[in-house]
Amino acid sequence: MRILHLDTGREMRGGQYQVLLLHESLARRDCEQTLLVGPAIRSNRGFEGTTWSSIRHHSAKCDLIHAHDARAHTLALIHGRGKPVVVARRVAFPIGSGLASQWKYRKAAHFIAISQHVADMLASGGVPPEKVSVVYDAAPDEEIFRPYAPSGASQRRAGRDDFIVVTPSSEDPLKGRDLAVAACLRSGAEVIVSDNLARDAPWADLLLYVSKSEGLGSAILIAMLAGLPVVASNVGGIPEAVEDGVTGVLTENDVASIAEAIRRVRADRGMRERMSMAALEKVKIKFNRQKMAEQTVRVYAHVLGLPRAPQDEGSA
Repeated sequence: MRILHLDTGREMRGGQYQVLLLHESLARRDCEQTLLVGPAIRSNRGFEGTTWSSIRHHSAKCDLIHAHDARAHTLALIHGRGKPVVVARRVAFPIGSGLASQWKYRKAAHFIAISQHVADMLASGGVPPEKVSVVYDAAPDEEIFRPYAPSGASQRRAGRDDFIVVTPSSEDPLKGRDLAVAACLRSGAEVIVSDNLARDAPWADLLLYVSKSEGLGSAILIAMLAGLPVVASNVGGIPEAVEDGVTGVLTENDVASIAEAIRRVRADRGMRERMSMAALEKVKIKFNRQKMAEQTVRVYAHVLGLPRAPQDEGSA
């Protein structure tokens, strides 16, 4: 099958990294792919840009268009020569009620929701359940940590007396960076506001992820891959990744509650170690790239009316 991917992102965020991860994973399968991108990926990787002319040119040679953001969804429908459009839905807010929005959602052939919560939001906006599939984001390979931390970082964490919390740096008003920093200060923990989790997570003891609205939280998956327990906001699709009391602690979005959750994890080394092992196991089983690629190909095959692709060994 021939797939045209469209992403128009202007900055590298979780969605853009997931596009690249999927593109790389599908290259190992029987998929002929073209990726057209916005400024974020283009400045880093040099793919061709998403212009109306490039979309029209490449859609003539594809079987299906996979739109990875809202603008790509619109461009695919307008310039995609009538090819079926699969839309990745990452956000946890409701579908717009305007005529243009309703038209877009009617015209898409299928939606890939990154969590059950996002799928539920699509259903509440009137998208038929048979047009929605949940395909979770995937964690990257563990090799992302190697340029920054030698093997055994988790053992060195266990031997320290200090306690380091890492939290993502973001200017997004829906992300609670300032709230996270205030809660860390109140708990007495050292905090790293990170613009590179692959670099910083292996040396931390806990990830703090504060958000007002979240489809899933791909940064959480990187932290779990590093063996970190997670304290996170109990919103959106986050509870599908962070199992309260098992892989981390879910909390309300106020300084006192977050600080108490941090203190709870810090005070109980045994619980912290159990959460670390559970987080690593869960991310490898539920959020692995083979499973993401397999389930995505199944969506493509369904939309195109092709036989269901066989399941890869170890990807169930």
